[in-house]
Amino acid sequence: MPAERIREHTVPVAAARRRRLRADQARQLADLLRHQVRTGGFPSGVLPLEGTLGSDYHVSRNTVRQALDLLRTEGLLERQPGVGTVVVAEKYPHGLNRLQGLAETLHEHGDVTNEVRTVGPVPAPAPVARRLGLVEHTDVLYIERLRRLNGLPLSLDLTYVPMDIGYGLIGCDLENTDVFRLLETLTGQSLGTAEITLEAVNADVHSAAVLEAPRGVAVLMLERLTSLADGRPVDLEFIRFRGDRISMSGLLHRAL
Repeated sequence: MPAERIREHTVPVAAARRRRLRADQARQLADLLRHQVRTGGFPSGVLPLEGTLGSDYHVSRNTVRQALDLLRTEGLLERQPGVGTVVVAEKYPHGLNRLQGLAETLHEHGDVTNEVRTVGPVPAPAPVARRLGLVEHTDVLYIERLRRLNGLPLSLDLTYVPMDIGYGLIGCDLENTDVFRLLETLTGQSLGTAEITLEAVNADVHSAAVLEAPRGVAVLMLERLTSLADGRPVDLEFIRFRGDRISMSGLLHRAL
């Protein structure tokens, strides 16, 4: 290939590589800053100046700006004239180490309230019946709740409970009490284990409206099947969390 042709190809490739590397650095910096925000690394709620961040993380000011743009797009930060870049959204930590209800998990961060949108018997769809160990189309208690933390929509919970326990739940205070506590009271047993699956899904029209989130935005879907201490499955939940208001964490041990 003639030298001119080589130069024609080399210059665009080099420029693309520089752009890619800057984007990579911005993404890496955004991850580090997001962690700082989530763990209270900026107690005043105001981030250091762009130049300071660049010096602290050994990146260019352009890279800092790109990283901050990413976090502004997530709704985590906002630029305020005369103040600087400030934290405008708090993510609440949801631990995965223990089996707890939402109010138990977030009690240090405020009041969890429940808006009971639907409650009543429904025929169990095949996947629900199978997970709960029931005959298909056997009635189960279906509960739909909007969970709020300090008045802000946090999650939309769809819950299925076997009807022999569900009858007791109908007369309980579902607005102010975690279902987990009620299940233990009604059965006289403690809860034992839960199988969980966590994935990101796009919010449908209904859930987006209820959670006051943009249509199609990604939400965290937690599917959880909870059993009593004797092994009986008693609670199947599909929980959609607003991803901009919750973070999941856990402590894992390597089994050799």
